Amino acid sequence: MTARTTVITITHNGGLVIGGLLKSLPADLPLIIIDNASEDDTLDIVGKLRPDAKIIRNKVGLGYGSAASQGLELVETEFALLANPDSLMTGEAIDALIAAADQYPDAAMFGPIHKDGNGDIEPSHDVELWKRGDYGTLAYECVPEGPLCVEFLSGAVNLVRMDVMRQVGFYDREIFLYFDDDDMCARMLRAGHGMILVADSVVTHLNGGSVRPNRAYYWEKFWHLAWSRIYFERKYKGRLAATCLGVKHALRFAMKALLYGATLQRKKGWRDLARCFGSIAATIGVRASRLPRAVNR
Repeated sequence: MTARTTVITITHNGGLVIGGLLKSLPADLPLIIIDNASEDDTLDIVGKLRPDAKIIRNKVGLGYGSAASQGLELVETEFALLANPDSLMTGEAIDALIAAADQYPDAAMFGPIHKDGNGDIEPSHDVELWKRGDYGTLAYECVPEGPLCVEFLSGAVNLVRMDVMRQVGFYDREIFLYFDDDDMCARMLRAGHGMILVADSVVTHLNGGSVRPNRAYYWEKFWHLAWSRIYFERKYKGRLAATCLGVKHALRFAMKALLYGATLQRKKGWRDLARCFGSIAATIGVRASRLPRAVNR
């Protein structure tokens, strides 16, 4: 039987986790690997475990969304399953997502229940960003007994209809990391397409291990978290709203960085200094993307 789903995963120094994902995937599903300039053994492991995989090697890391869009461009099946390299799948979980897609033809995105490495539930759905707390923390921890229509699904693992993705557009190339899944969900909602959390589909999300944390990693992570939040505000609420939020966040994180520095909590101070600079950069219009600016966006 011809596969209806192509799996896409984005890697960047994911040698510690990619083997688990590849071993957990059904071998008959087409697999696309987009590698963001890994310097470890990630692609060696892919070559050994899935020599049939289609691999795109980026010489420079392009971030999650732009790399995911590269993979989506290559999909020829009805669905695409985007799965982080630190996730563990089962054929049953994927089948449940496809069954939900057949049951709800008006919905465009389907997400599984997430469990962490200890078997505890990891929140993976929520309301729209505007209805959450100030910094977008996931609010829902309930586990539904059946399919649930939601306003946000985590980008760690989800199944999407390719015809809708081509209609709505792939990931925003201006976002390098973080809030790209919020942006995709917002565009889905605005285009009139539903999203379903599928209770019968359960995956494990190890939530880390794709890179080896260091000072540069923490700076990049929290800089982009702050930058993307302000960019998201500007995209949907305009420049004035983004400027107000950017100034608020820059001042807030600058004060926190000074406080942590004074109390010798250097790691937290470094984190909030990165958030401060990311907020400032987004507010004054510094780009995060490493791609040329699109001519017609």
